[in-house]
Amino acid sequence: MPTYLAAFLVTLLSISLVKAQIPTGRSTISGYVHETSSQEALIGVNVYLPGTTIGTTTNTYGFYSLTIPAQDSLQVAYSFVGYDIVSRTVSLRTNQTVNISLTPGRALTEVDVKAGRLTTKVSESAQMSSIDIPVSQIKKIPAFLGEKDVLKVLQLMPGVQKGSEGQTGIYVRGGGPDQNLIILDDAVVYNANHLFGFFSVFNGDAIKSVELIKGGFPARYGGRLSSVIDLNMKEGNREKLHGEGGIGLIASRLLLEGPLTKNKKASFLISGRRTYLDILAAPLIRAQSGGTLTAGYYFYDLNAKANYDFGPKNKLYLSTYFGRDRFYANDNAESTDTGLSWGNATGTLRWNHLFNQKLFSNLSLIFSDYKFQISSVEKSTQGTDTYSLFYNSGIRDFSLKYDVDYYPTPQHSVRMGVQSTYHRFTPSAVVLQNAGINQSINNVDNIDVLESGIYAEDTWRPSSRLRVNGGLRLSYFQQQKAQYVRPEPRLSAALTVRPDFSIKASYALMNQYVHLLSNTGIGLPTDLWVPTTDVVKPQQSQQVALGIAKDFVDNGVTLTVEGYYKAMNNIINYKEGASFLLINDPTSANSVRWEDNVTAGRGWSYGAEVLVQKKVGRFSGWVGYTLSWTQWQFADLNGGRPYYPRYDRRHDISVVGIYELNKRITLSATWVYGTGNALTVPVGRFGTYRASNTLVYGGDPGINQTYFQNVRTSDDYGTQKNSFRAEPYHRFDLGIQFHKQKKHHERTWEVSVYNLYNRRNPFFYRLESVAATSTVPARTALFRYSVFPIVPAISYNVKF
Repeated sequence: MPTYLAAFLVTLLSISLVKAQIPTGRSTISGYVHETSSQEALIGVNVYLPGTTIGTTTNTYGFYSLTIPAQDSLQVAYSFVGYDIVSRTVSLRTNQTVNISLTPGRALTEVDVKAGRLTTKVSESAQMSSIDIPVSQIKKIPAFLGEKDVLKVLQLMPGVQKGSEGQTGIYVRGGGPDQNLIILDDAVVYNANHLFGFFSVFNGDAIKSVELIKGGFPARYGGRLSSVIDLNMKEGNREKLHGEGGIGLIASRLLLEGPLTKNKKASFLISGRRTYLDILAAPLIRAQSGGTLTAGYYFYDLNAKANYDFGPKNKLYLSTYFGRDRFYANDNAESTDTGLSWGNATGTLRWNHLFNQKLFSNLSLIFSDYKFQISSVEKSTQGTDTYSLFYNSGIRDFSLKYDVDYYPTPQHSVRMGVQSTYHRFTPSAVVLQNAGINQSINNVDNIDVLESGIYAEDTWRPSSRLRVNGGLRLSYFQQQKAQYVRPEPRLSAALTVRPDFSIKASYALMNQYVHLLSNTGIGLPTDLWVPTTDVVKPQQSQQVALGIAKDFVDNGVTLTVEGYYKAMNNIINYKEGASFLLINDPTSANSVRWEDNVTAGRGWSYGAEVLVQKKVGRFSGWVGYTLSWTQWQFADLNGGRPYYPRYDRRHDISVVGIYELNKRITLSATWVYGTGNALTVPVGRFGTYRASNTLVYGGDPGINQTYFQNVRTSDDYGTQKNSFRAEPYHRFDLGIQFHKQKKHHERTWEVSVYNLYNRRNPFFYRLESVAATSTVPARTALFRYSVFPIVPAISYNVKF
């Protein structure tokens, strides 16, 4: 780490150890806000003085601090979505510590909303392009095969494009999936997919909060260009043993949490989930293969967390996640054994220390590990290996992170911090043996790099009408001969034009030092994480946004409208025909570097987003709309001409509704619509005989085949990249939950239907020859293939 970074760290630590001085005539009220039944810390609780504009919110650990003029009697209110509002009258002649417990309430009505604000108004927050969704709301939304999925719910938000049909890939404001910083309790999750992307790795039972930031990034976040998805795990019930679980069509899950000590100072949480696709499919696979083939697929994940409260000044947290996907196939007839697996492991140890009522700090030790593996073995009749292939790729991180929250006055909320991460990349590790040619290759290429960042930011309120969040992040990266130091200024502001209505603007410069290369053509999660080098430069983006925010306080509805423009430089992609597997030409595995297979380019994205959201009341949900354009340009792709990337989508609409019919029945529905993806398809096929120059486009074989004559994607049979548009994507999902409170537990039956009106959405297209008939000559047609028709599901859930 350079000298000036070390000097900054020393200065930061010195500041945190200096006792904050309280201005004359002012006093501070501070404390923690927890849930009554579990003593779980609550994030983002609104703490305010009724009838004034003075207020704050709790941080990630439930801590708040408010410094105001001293007075004899003062009323302070605490409110949070899904909980009853609490008010306290305190004497603030001296500093006061007030810890609050909030009680979960019933579905809040409009009358409850009028009694007091439930969350920080979007019109008052300086932050823009940020969305948080209550986990309780996520659990009520209908889901594919009944598996509640945080990332799929985020796909329903404006500015977020989904990947292929049913998948959890997230593309935010024109960025790729590697440009999303996904954090679970401070640890980076590099691959958030289960089942080849059809589910995410996040078990909703173990998640406490989720926030998506698409722009105007606070300085505390860095390392990615497009978005931050910040997730926090539950801490565990400190009051009593509690559990919940569920049984679905393809997976089951169980969570247990409770106190670790009699004095309720410590708690634990452990949650597990596993699919049983392999168990259900194994008999069918064996029967169809005549007993020669054993194959299966399964995934599992495990979340665990423990914490200890040493008193008002110190708290310790330990959280871990481990998950794995595995596919296997053993064919006795062919004497082959094939395997495919990938998974994440994370661990975070955090120490909270409260220096005084205005100065809060957190020290984190973080571990993250992602691995992807392929194995293929072919045996001879004598049982010896005639051919074997083992491929390994991954990235492992060790991080040290220190953050300080300082609350000097109600006009200022200061955050400072430093983080340093030691990455080890394994971008290509191939072991190939072929007894027939006596060839053996073992190519292991570990790359060690250091990535660091320091930041300072201040949420400042210079007047009652203006809020500003300004910050600066300084990032540093070192890899052998390559060394980069990049400043990253951030600024966002909200100007209140009239009560509950504001105009917002933001600017953010981001740098990204890790990159993801994927062979999207083979349909596997072949993630190749690679670092910045002296050849491959850091990715960089600059984003500006302008919008309005309106709170309709009487009914709990918020409206945000935003326009944005984002420019991206040094984004990378594979050259045409390049691959990192190197299986077809194993003799070159030791000589070809991954840097020789990539090309750098630029991209730009712009558009507008509208979100109407309601979080309270018997009826809740949101409506989102996105209008956007995204283009990329690489010197070595598409002849150097700009093109639309696959997930450019002109229009995107999502409608989500949840209705609490009564205490026992909850109805929910979603409808989504999106312009078709941009694809590259051939414009013709050549052979020894060609009856016609006409290329015909059609539908599913035997289903609604409508042919469009004389369709061409470019002149002279030269195909421009992604010049063909797939058909629009849309579907309607419906769900109903039946709740019943028993003596010792609550059970919920849920019935849901995915794609209710059986829309055959395109999954991929393929050229096929169609034989001549008595009325139609032989021709080549482009057929659309779908994967998910109408899919019903039923699940059983229990809490005890």
